[in-house]
Amino acid sequence: MENDSIDGLILKLHDVNAVKFGEYKLKTGMMTPIYIDLRVLVSHPALMNQVSALIYQRVQEEELQFDNVCGVPYTALPLATIICSRHELPMLIRRKEAKDYGTKRLVEGSFREGDICLIIEDTVTSGTSILETAEVLYSGGLKVTDAIVLMDREQGGVEYLASKGIKLHPIISMFKLLNVLLAANRIDAQTAQSVRKFILDNNTFSTKGENGNGVPAIKKPCLDQTMELSYGDRAKLPDVHPVASKLLSIMEEKQSNLCVSADVTISEELLQLADSLGPKICMLKTHVDILEDYTAAFVQKLQALAEKHNFIIFEDRKFADIGNTVKHQYEGGLYQISSWSHIVNAHAVPGPGVVKGLSAVGKPLGRGCLLIAQMSSQGSLATGEYTKAVLKMAEEHTDFVIGFICGSKISKRPEFIHMTPGVQIQAGGDVLGQQYTTPEDVLYNKGSDVIIVGRGILEAPDRLKAAESYRMSGWEAYTKRLSKVAQ
Repeated sequence: MENDSIDGLILKLHDVNAVKFGEYKLKTGMMTPIYIDLRVLVSHPALMNQVSALIYQRVQEEELQFDNVCGVPYTALPLATIICSRHELPMLIRRKEAKDYGTKRLVEGSFREGDICLIIEDTVTSGTSILETAEVLYSGGLKVTDAIVLMDREQGGVEYLASKGIKLHPIISMFKLLNVLLAANRIDAQTAQSVRKFILDNNTFSTKGENGNGVPAIKKPCLDQTMELSYGDRAKLPDVHPVASKLLSIMEEKQSNLCVSADVTISEELLQLADSLGPKICMLKTHVDILEDYTAAFVQKLQALAEKHNFIIFEDRKFADIGNTVKHQYEGGLYQISSWSHIVNAHAVPGPGVVKGLSAVGKPLGRGCLLIAQMSSQGSLATGEYTKAVLKMAEEHTDFVIGFICGSKISKRPEFIHMTPGVQIQAGGDVLGQQYTTPEDVLYNKGSDVIIVGRGILEAPDRLKAAESYRMSGWEAYTKRLSKVAQ
């Protein structure tokens, strides 16, 4: 699903007042600082068509199997109607109350016992509205395996429905919505922060059961920095940078902590790499200045592939000059790096001015920066006191610095992402002093988050097969680490 279309939809929803900020009471009785009112869609047919198209696109992407479709009354009814009419799918209508005449049925439409019904909903908080509709369908002899929702408030609905045997497929998450509105200056950082805090304080379905009102029990996530949080949990932390949140969400969604270092010198080969390996990676690392045939058209194609395959672009520029110089290097010149790269990195040698210079360009664009705390080359001077100074610099610039290039975890703050280069399945080194470590060592023993792999994939006879091997190895090491902490 194209990120641009989702971002554009979020802004349009805000335009028509379908997203409101203030103090509102939810169906669950909870007071919330954000209210999603998608009932206004009926007055905006073009927008309703766009929403319906995105829902159907998700149906196709997930390859969902079903016999008919039911929209949760009332807001999702017109959405289900448009989808079923446009694609000639059988639709059912769940009545809110039985008629006292005629058939007295609660489910209107033609169906057979055992048919699978796909549920469509506009907004989910706890998941009870979908379950209520599912139970009416169950009473008619239907089955429900999947539901699609436009807006997931991320307050336990996915987990609650999963515990009831229904897989929920959200199109827009609340954190995505906040990040887009913040980047477009529709809301300020304080508003975004208060909403994030509310979501986290009223989040996570408890598998211990439900409370007396039939609403999923809610528990607060533990933010103890000594605890190991999953990538998905870290993406939702109130202080996490939007780019870090996006990367962590991608890692969780794709089950990949693999960054491929695309150190090739021909644009077409780099694009082929990005297209073929895109589904396996969370990030693609470039050295744009080694390309022999760089053009602006190449960058546009790379951005399109990043959106197509949902990965982050990281230009490994290693800025290392005074603030005014790096500002020009980042923004201008032949490459105009800030216009297309989600993440860049910098040496801390020049002092905090290097971060301030880069931040002046990147922060308004929603970009992020990694500081080089350690390097994988033999005899590197980036160790000891230098690494401590880098950590301090990062902590003072969390509005732009999202993490580190390092050999092992150097900060307990879960908002920071640790990325480790020089990873190969076989440990060792090369004649130029590069030291290689294994995914298991980097992720399980040293606590890093992302493995950066270059030659281990580029020099393999089958690059796609090698990338999948690294993706699996990396994910297994990460899940092993999580389970170790849980024990």
